[in-house]
Amino acid sequence: MRVLLIEDDRSLADGIATALRHGGYAVDLAVQGREGVALAHAAQPDVILLDLGLPDIDGIEVLRQLRSGGLTSSVLILTARDDLTSKVRGLDAGADDYLTKPFEVDELLARLRALERRAGLSVSAELTIGDVTINLASHEVTRAGEPVKLSRREFTLLRALAERPGHILSREQLEDKLYSWGEEVSSNTVDVHIHNLRKKIYPEFIQTIRGVGYKLGAK
Repeated sequence: MRVLLIEDDRSLADGIATALRHGGYAVDLAVQGREGVALAHAAQPDVILLDLGLPDIDGIEVLRQLRSGGLTSSVLILTARDDLTSKVRGLDAGADDYLTKPFEVDELLARLRALERRAGLSVSAELTIGDVTINLASHEVTRAGEPVKLSRREFTLLRALAERPGHILSREQLEDKLYSWGEEVSSNTVDVHIHNLRKKIYPEFIQTIRGVGYKLGAK
């Protein structure tokens, strides 16, 4: 899942982005409101984490511009403003949830999972394909009850395929799940991760549809 973080405190933003990437999310970062609006329309994220106290324009105005521009991404406001009026203004402007700073990373990840479920991006905490089980909350993968150790990007790629069983995802779609906006991507990156997943699970688990992409094929 792709997340856009709009936060001007660079040290805080870097910490949040690192935690999210370890959680299996592709993260784009903007440090100003106008930059965030432009990046949101370019990257089309699934969820936007929006700070209200931005240096150029207020976060509420950013939110209004996003919604008036037709963006339907879920928006979770992150802010030190804990008064009821600010919360109501944010929700009325189109936010889906509100998290007051300071917060624990585990709570942020739980709020993101809740937004995923609400938006239909994730149908369950666990996905099962044949004898393979993928736990979206703990990032644990098992085959026939035995644990399968995956890297962060291997898990993200597997999750993207598992959330759309029977559907073919192109290499470009999978790259979009793995990397942030503007990040350099090697031409064979997805192929390498697919190769590793086949070795760790079993070769036929991921099928190559020549000239189109990949899909899961459980035994």
